Amino acid sequence: MPQTQSPSPSVTSNQSERLRDAALACLEDTKAEDIVSIDLAGKSSLADGMVIASGRSQRHVGSVADYLVEAFKKAGCKSPRVEGMTHCDWVLIDAGDIVVHVFRPEVREFYNLERLWSSDMPEDQLAN
Repeated sequence: MPQTQSPSPSVTSNQSERLRDAALACLEDTKAEDIVSIDLAGKSSLADGMVIASGRSQRHVGSVADYLVEAFKKAGCKSPRVEGMTHCDWVLIDAGDIVVHVFRPEVREFYNLERLWSSDMPEDQLAN
């Protein structure tokens, strides 16, 4: 039986960077607001990075999420997992190495994921 080797850190790092860059470009293109990128390396085994952004309305959140799924597929993530599209208050797109949260502003403020995951981030860069 052939041995399966895990990817080298540089391959994983390149893939994470490619997915993060694709997410950030897509969020900018779709006019998402208050975009924050958080490095999770060494903080969590769930993903290497997290991106959090806001949409202006449920329709905008859903549209941004749709475009993100397509951007991830083009960047090499064959099947990103999506949660929350039925209500579009908070949509999570899991591309493996990168997780993106797109919120309506009120919902984002309530959960305040930036504060939870960015304990080392300067206070003035966190959402209040």
